[in-house]
Parts: sequence; C-alpha cells; structure tokens
Amino acid sequence: MLPKVLVVAVGNPDRADDGVGALAATGLAGRLPPDVSLVARRGDILSLIEEWAGFDAVIFIDAAASMGMPGRIHRIDAGAGELPNEVSFASSHAFGLAEAIALAAALRSLPDTVIVYAIEGASFDGGAAMTPEVTAAAAEVADRVVAEVGRLRCREGKVMSDA
Repeated sequence: MLPKVLVVAVGNPDRADDGVGALAATGLAGRLPPDVSLVARRGDILSLIEEWAGFDAVIFIDAAASMGMPGRIHRIDAGAGELPNEVSFASSHAFGLAEAIALAAALRSLPDTVIVYAIEGASFDGGAAMTPEVTAAAAEVADRVVAEVGRLRCREGKVMSDA
C-alpha cells in the first residue's frame, strides 16, 4: 500500500519572497500522482494539524529568512518535531510552520515523515516582486518535491512488499 502524502505550500504571494510556496505549488500542478494531496496556505497553518491526520508523510514548502544567500534551499527532516534554530521561517502570522510542527510533536500528532523545503528569501515587503533567485529556487523545489514523493512511494512499496 502506498503512503498517503500531503504537500503543503505555505506563504503569502502578496509579500514578495514569502510567496515562494505558492509559486512552487503552481510548478507542481499536474506533476504529482493523483492520490497525493496538494494544498496552499496563506495564513495561519494551525488548522493543518487536523488536516494532516491520517497522512503518512507531509512535505512543506516555505520561505525562510535570509541567512545571506537568497534562493538557497534547505531540506529539513522535521520528523523529530524540531526545526533547526539556524533556519528562521518567515511568517507574518502569529502561528507559523515551526510552531505548528512543535505543537503537533507535543500532541504526538505528526505524521511519520515530515520534510520541509525552506527557501531563503530577501524581500518580504507587501506588494514587492519576488526576487529572481527565489523565483528560480521555486522551480527547483518543485522538481525536488516530485522526486521526494517518488522516493517515499518507492521506499514504502519495498517495505510493504517485503512484509
């Protein structure tokens, strides 16, 4: 049996680089297997804790504050429930991705696999255009998510067939 996978694109397209999740989601359209769910969230993602119930894996795409290299992609295995301190997620909302993962871990409601693709941004100003480096990174992350879903499905398929 294939794992149930949820892909969540986080961010506000009206706030420059914060919209990278939405742009990556556009790049994923039609590229994921039909049984993989793709959702976009602009605001508070606390409600996702209930939404990801029943999924075996969740993959997030979100903007991160710049650490000096806009467009740099970080792949984080957050299944343990903690995101590294060196990556700060850009959120204009009270409850962002890091807080939702931490709460879900405390409630023991995280899926078995939680992967975060964080893309460093440079500008988060309202009405500003996305920076070219971040725009390019969105396309690369879409490709990586397609590959990640394939790996998850192959890994689970082998595990299930070995049983």
